[in-house]
Amino acid sequence: MSNEPSPGIEVVDVDLGERSYKVLIGGGLVGRAGALIAQYVGKGRAFVVTDANVGAQHLAALSQSLESAGGLRGAVTLPAGEATKRFDQLTELCGYILDAGVERGDLVVALGGGVIGDIAGFAAAIVRRGVRFVQIPTSLLAQVDSSVGGKTGINTPQGKNLVGAFHQPSLVLADTDVLSTLPDREMRAGYAEVAKYGLLGDAAFYGWLEDNAGHVLTRRDDAVRYAVRRSVAMKAAIVARDETEQGERALLNLGHTFGHALEAWTGYSQRLLHGEGVSIGMCLAYRLSEARGICPPQTAARVSAHLKAAGLPTRISDVDAETPPDSDEFVRLMGQDKKVRDGQLTFILARQIGEAFITREISKDDVTAFLAGEIG
Repeated sequence: MSNEPSPGIEVVDVDLGERSYKVLIGGGLVGRAGALIAQYVGKGRAFVVTDANVGAQHLAALSQSLESAGGLRGAVTLPAGEATKRFDQLTELCGYILDAGVERGDLVVALGGGVIGDIAGFAAAIVRRGVRFVQIPTSLLAQVDSSVGGKTGINTPQGKNLVGAFHQPSLVLADTDVLSTLPDREMRAGYAEVAKYGLLGDAAFYGWLEDNAGHVLTRRDDAVRYAVRRSVAMKAAIVARDETEQGERALLNLGHTFGHALEAWTGYSQRLLHGEGVSIGMCLAYRLSEARGICPPQTAARVSAHLKAAGLPTRISDVDAETPPDSDEFVRLMGQDKKVRDGQLTFILARQIGEAFITREISKDDVTAFLAGEIG
């Protein structure tokens, strides 16, 4: 194996000791995946997990690349969409992997967005008590967030990602060329996670995004690569300090406590994509921060204006629904959040743009009253 960077590829290291790995960012990586995996991970036959939408676009090129480099044990195509992250699909996927004869020295390769990365990574974590896997994220959201850090899992009726495991990938290949096939709505949803990094810890990056959002969303190569690289570098640094979310890593959930509740309320359907829920959640977090006098006036308005200009929803009323959830139901759904401690909700709030913090000092009554005003 060689760790020398390949031409035209930018590299971000995720430093986790024996579990360290690299995130490669550049164009044309799907077609070079077999050679890159052999270079950075080593030999091993691959089993590919993808979904119907991504597979139609990219599975043939990936399969050819893997077959020529190290061998292919097979591939499976799952239904597209958040609803795929459930127990019955996980059970079937584990069966497919075992039937293909995947061994511990082989690789599960996740080709898709966050849904495929989460369920394929979880299957890799539990089949034969753990096999290696490689993330090839095909959405902006997955490239900047879910493919990095080792969180895997599925949803349950009680909430999002409540069953899963930490299982770090051996390599991440973020092919920025595949974003050209991404629907505009999915690109905007991924942009919410990019903006999150500026909002939680890098005001200068957020300012750059305010000036360059249009270039990112229209997939101008230099802008997209910078946005992906900066986002991944920020996440990698936080994950290296707090791999299993015992403290600082919770900052990466800015907007997610609210957003996950909205996703549960909409039944994990196409009515609300994950990034859209995060966009609303971040706006709520900033409005709550401002309402409590934590951050300066008009900060929340600046956040909402930027995300709205990027084509993202910023209020609960923006969700397509006949009736909104009442505030009590919203708080109940938030209570299923993984960061709840002793029944107390954990919030990521902000002192200003680029300075988020973790707090458990917001009472349920205060949150219910805030949400009642937001729902109107």
